[in-house]
Amino acid sequence: MNIVIVGLNHDTATIDIREKIAFDEKKLGEALEILKNSPEVKENIILSTCNRVEIYANAGARESGAEHIKQFIADFHNVPRDILEKSLYVYTGSKALRHIFRVASSLDSMVLGEPQILGQLKDAFDFALKKKSTSVLLNKLMKKSISVAKRIRTETKIGESAVSISFAAVELAKKIFEDLSTETFMLIGAGEMAELAARHLINNGVKDVLVTNRTFERAEELAREFNGRAVEFDAWLQELVHTDIVICSTGAPNYILVKEQMHKIMKQRKNRPVFIIDISVPRNIDPSINEIDNVYLYDIDDLQGVVSTNIQERNKEAEKAERIVDEEVEAFLKWQASLAAVPTIIALRDKADAIKNEELQKTLKKLDNLGENEIKSIEALTNSLVNKLIHFPTAALKSEGEDKEIIIDIVNRIFDLNTSSSDKTGSAEKNGEKGNDKRK
Repeated sequence: MNIVIVGLNHDTATIDIREKIAFDEKKLGEALEILKNSPEVKENIILSTCNRVEIYANAGARESGAEHIKQFIADFHNVPRDILEKSLYVYTGSKALRHIFRVASSLDSMVLGEPQILGQLKDAFDFALKKKSTSVLLNKLMKKSISVAKRIRTETKIGESAVSISFAAVELAKKIFEDLSTETFMLIGAGEMAELAARHLINNGVKDVLVTNRTFERAEELAREFNGRAVEFDAWLQELVHTDIVICSTGAPNYILVKEQMHKIMKQRKNRPVFIIDISVPRNIDPSINEIDNVYLYDIDDLQGVVSTNIQERNKEAEKAERIVDEEVEAFLKWQASLAAVPTIIALRDKADAIKNEELQKTLKKLDNLGENEIKSIEALTNSLVNKLIHFPTAALKSEGEDKEIIIDIVNRIFDLNTSSSDKTGSAEKNGEKGNDKRK
């Protein structure tokens, strides 16, 4: 049993390469089926997102398995192998475990600590289960990956600090207002970053949305998208009296809101707090507005400062997360190693029981007039002798160490068990984790 990962991501491949080898749902089912029926691959799961495409496999041999998967990707997507090779990476053994645990925990993501990847990995696992392309090893690997990610979320703060401008805006708004759903929000302009921040605010509960733009048609378009109301650009200042959160990005060369105007608006608002984010460069909002009580103004540099601080905090938490990954890799390797001894342990027990039963029957035939209690005593004696005799080789088989394969081979030879390496793998998969076809 060899875990092999072949893939590429945002660090190793440009978007045009990632697009060429992405798997939509139709392609995904077909690809899983082809790999499942391959002699080189016993199990497989395919993760395909905008930032990465990875194939997780249980291969008969590491090198030939990896080569087969590389060629499969090239053939399936009709991409020349030499072009693809430059972007692909291959992980096997403990490095493969470390990689999948880091992916699930978003330690390998473009945005450290982002939560989306775990859901995407779960979806990939669920799809593979439906297509019956997984078995004991990958089922265990996926379950462990999910539990590692959850453990890291619980034991570290890797996902708690906003690390994008748009998320930082939302987090700051939450600090000022207890309930965003009761506040009115206005988007001034239509810059990409401002629109993204607006979407995050709406996703976090904001319902009353106003949109204004120098091009009114664009304001109407965004208002429909945000389920809000479009405002003529020359009327937005009057609307500010009733607005609690503002994101501004107009591209105007001068300030469109100055301190004197804001003083008047705050009087009309009866000094209720207002939160303004000026993402514009050059700035559209007079910075001196921040001197007014209950006016909270942040520009792009302020937000970037918050993001930089939060990234540093996430990096600190990532160090803790990496230590957890180390622990979990070691634990998984111990479990995987234990599977190799399972068929030998079973064969040893079966052979000992067979010899015991054969000799017991011979002996009982020679002894006449034995009562039920005497027969039970003889059976108990033989069971005890067998258990004590196979205890030590069984303990040696279950022990950990680099000489595991040697011990397995010695026990097979001494007791004439004749379990081949292929038998070991097959039996281990059958007996190592019964009833694990489905993720619990």
